[in-house]
Amino acid sequence: MERESMEVDVLIVGAGPAGLAAAIRLMQLAERAGSELSVCVIEKGSEVGAHIMSGAVMEPRAMDELFPDWKERGAPLNVPVTAEKFSFLTEVNSIPLPTFLLPKATHNKGNYIVSLGNVCRWMAEQAEAMGVEIYPGFAASGLLFHDDGRVKGVVTGVMGIDAKGEQKATYEPGMELHGKYVLFGEGCRGSLSQQLIERFDLAKDSQPQTYGIGLKELWEVPDEVHQEGLVVHTAGWPMDNATYGGSFLYHLDNNQIAIGYVIGLDYENPHLSPFDEFQRYKTHPAISRYLKGGKRIAYGARALTEGGFQSIPGLIFPGGALMGCGAGFMNVPKIKGSHNAIKTGMLAAEAAFEAVQVANEAGAGMPAALLESYPAALRESWVWKELYAVRNFRPAFAKWGLIGGTLYGGVDQFLGGRVPWTLAHPHLDHESLKLKDQCKTIDYPRPDGVLSFDKPSSVFISNTNHEEDQPVHLQLTDPRKPVDHNLALYDAPEQRYCPAGVYEILTDDDGGNARLQINAQNCVHCKTCDIKDPTRNITWTVPEGTGGPNYPNM
Repeated sequence: MERESMEVDVLIVGAGPAGLAAAIRLMQLAERAGSELSVCVIEKGSEVGAHIMSGAVMEPRAMDELFPDWKERGAPLNVPVTAEKFSFLTEVNSIPLPTFLLPKATHNKGNYIVSLGNVCRWMAEQAEAMGVEIYPGFAASGLLFHDDGRVKGVVTGVMGIDAKGEQKATYEPGMELHGKYVLFGEGCRGSLSQQLIERFDLAKDSQPQTYGIGLKELWEVPDEVHQEGLVVHTAGWPMDNATYGGSFLYHLDNNQIAIGYVIGLDYENPHLSPFDEFQRYKTHPAISRYLKGGKRIAYGARALTEGGFQSIPGLIFPGGALMGCGAGFMNVPKIKGSHNAIKTGMLAAEAAFEAVQVANEAGAGMPAALLESYPAALRESWVWKELYAVRNFRPAFAKWGLIGGTLYGGVDQFLGGRVPWTLAHPHLDHESLKLKDQCKTIDYPRPDGVLSFDKPSSVFISNTNHEEDQPVHLQLTDPRKPVDHNLALYDAPEQRYCPAGVYEILTDDDGGNARLQINAQNCVHCKTCDIKDPTRNITWTVPEGTGGPNYPNM
């Protein structure tokens, strides 16, 4: 079958906060200019918000700029932060730290506790009302290029290929979507964004990106333990001094609590399991009291960018641009990225609109100009200033651990980040693992089914589903390495760093014939395997559209 094609002025890949903000901004500019503009957004999730997972406390600064009347429009920013706490945990104790001693960047006065998935659903409604076409369930699986190398568009919606790579009776070749400009807002470690960074050498002038894994649950709790608007953060236990990690606990409305844990993926011990550390964290007396009598109703996991200012790659290439968390705009000490995603989406849209208008007025058809005004505007924006001020926060922890990093970070932020140096990230995340014999094994307690749970039951409430008879979307460059290298040297860490039980080492009854089994149907699209595998042997690619988690309001 030949593919059908559709051409638009601006094609946007990803209906997250960056992609939707870009679409909205494009239509605002077109309306202001009295011009026609076709904008299309594609999203691999079954619906907008299905793959969105974040804490989240939202700083409304960017939303104020996008929609000054967002309150009147009914944006789901319903729970202002009313109180916040920070504590250092030991195994049995909790040591509170007065919030006035914390860096200003970490304060949450004026912010809102939200479901980012619901915010994106609302943004999609606004965009569609303005004329944006949004297509959920369409996974962008490949890039298209003009003869001169410019990005032309993407291939999307390929369906009906079986596990052997052969066409089924239901085969559909997908569509080609072409744009005069293509903006990529795929989120952290986007598969096409990674290809673009490599193809156009966009990371040549930046430091390597570093990552964390965030795990989150949503709980319904009784009135007596619920405090709407309360924000709680912790550091310390269950992490050791050498491992970057911390927790969040946010009291939403409707007696719900969002609770989660973030662990830097530069951890050293191959026996560490982020999922089990999260489960163990919830049993701490200072945390379990908030969950007493409650019920867990949702679970998810997602990698997040932690490299910050010095890891931002080049943002533009012939035919398009990167924006949002796919380009690394998360503010690590704030534990926030949605405001920067929205703002960078707006800035990319402004550059694309200008370029399309110039081309249309000149009758040039397909514009060839780079979107140079986008990075220029970014450097003049509050996003750039914000990330520059906190650029040394994360590498300080990598160099000096929890105590040293905390002391350095406090001084650095007291000075407003105006020190004359920029610390470098010491290594890529997958390079930090030590050999299995160099580290202590970790004896995780069995889940009790009340506060702590296993991976299968957790994946179940993430509503994750994939068409089973399709090619495995987690691709091994060398199928021998999981056993010959990872198992032999690191005790197969993919069994533990994956938060969804995707990777299993199986053996015969006598313990021989070790082999890796990939349970791709479990994948929650967190991208951790693409980052942490010791030899970068695993490549995450998109499965058929609509596959993956279906988060209700994460």
